[in-house]
Amino acid sequence: MSLRFYDTATREVRDFVPLEEGKAGIYLCGLTVQSEPHVGHIRSGVNFDVLQRWLRASNYEVTFIRNTTDIDDKILAKSAEQGRPWYNLAYEMSGELTRAYAALNVARPTYEPAATGHIPEMVEMIASLIERGHAYAADDGSGDVYFDVRSWSSYGELSGQKVDDMEAAADADPRGKRDPRDFALWKGQKAGEPDTAAWPSPWGRGRPGWHIECSAMAGKYLGRAFDIHGGGLDLRFPHHENEQAQSHAAGHPFASYWLHNAWITTSGEKMSKSLGNSLLVPNVLERVRAIELRFYMVSAHYRSHVEFSFEALDEAAAGFRRIENFLDRARAALPAEFTVGTSSDADPYRSFAEAMDDDLGTPAAVAVIYDAVREGNKQLAEGQVAELGHTYGAIRTMLDVLGLDPADPAYAVGGSGDEERLSAAVDALVHGMLEQRNQARADKDYAAADAIRDRIKAAGIDVEDTPSGPKWSLRDQQGND
Repeated sequence: MSLRFYDTATREVRDFVPLEEGKAGIYLCGLTVQSEPHVGHIRSGVNFDVLQRWLRASNYEVTFIRNTTDIDDKILAKSAEQGRPWYNLAYEMSGELTRAYAALNVARPTYEPAATGHIPEMVEMIASLIERGHAYAADDGSGDVYFDVRSWSSYGELSGQKVDDMEAAADADPRGKRDPRDFALWKGQKAGEPDTAAWPSPWGRGRPGWHIECSAMAGKYLGRAFDIHGGGLDLRFPHHENEQAQSHAAGHPFASYWLHNAWITTSGEKMSKSLGNSLLVPNVLERVRAIELRFYMVSAHYRSHVEFSFEALDEAAAGFRRIENFLDRARAALPAEFTVGTSSDADPYRSFAEAMDDDLGTPAAVAVIYDAVREGNKQLAEGQVAELGHTYGAIRTMLDVLGLDPADPAYAVGGSGDEERLSAAVDALVHGMLEQRNQARADKDYAAADAIRDRIKAAGIDVEDTPSGPKWSLRDQQGND
């Protein structure tokens, strides 16, 4: 069986034919870093981590881009409520997200661009859309720029809608729009908004609209045409619809395949902050281990809605512990020099691969693992050491593809996962002190700035002021970098 996916755009299962043989480019719409991530937020990260792991296991060279949106209306509103700079909120929440991903063994992407680092690319793309007749600057003096949905006859094709049946776009003041469905590409700076949240552009100071961010960043790192665009089902409209429309209108072929993961719900509703039913990742990990939470999420098909309950989570955790128990007993029965290895053309891995090739069929893949454990228990009881070694190796290999190998250092106490979380925590603390130092300098309180510098130095950290901002490094015990 060849690898195939359900393509949300065509609404059919399609064989995966990459633009370049042996390579795969993936763009995943990441999170808006306005608050701590909950279990529902993390699902797309876990699901598309499985995708990239399976592509790599299938001998594809993968370029995986996962962005973060670190400037938008919600971030500005929430930071104002909390009385702190918007960039401080975004930075702190980015750290929380990084720690949640690391805890659940979500591999780092090839690159994780932030929206604020790509304003020039967005301005360039907006200018191209205006030149092509698909965008316009509002004539009300707001500095807003809109995409003209009526100028693009294919608008609505991704979500299967007609323009006249759509509700008005809610991302900007409608007074400057030609059509209520037109969406914002650029938002002029409004009174009361911080100067740090505005960048220069041909249309005046302002900031990008949400949708243009991903089009610009995908093009920057994957090119005008790439293989797979993914994200949560809730992004299909309007976000992905608008991304595709503006990208195609700018002359970019954009994504060949669209993959969307379904929601994690509570009481039948999408898990979200606004509903007040969110479950923060650290809180859930007080009840179960990270590997058990990941197993719970991976066991469901990525396109299936998951009704979250602690009872179901506990049941999944118990099921995974049965797999671990077999692995522990099998390893003890195998020779000390045994090394993991399995043939990709032999069962049970072959059955596992067939399941994964069928639109990432993780429920069937997990069922193969359970069957292999049952067979392994029989081999263990009968002393079939050679057969047991094959089964043990296959199970470890299959679990590794799903990011669930208990021997992965990411799950070890003091392992790489803990190191990454510790590094992120130290980085956040140091940068917080550096921000205080910069503010003291700006206030010409040089005594306070020097005191902060000395505190950082006393902690064994050296700071270098560079044109791109301060950089820090740890000194070794001999005082060297």
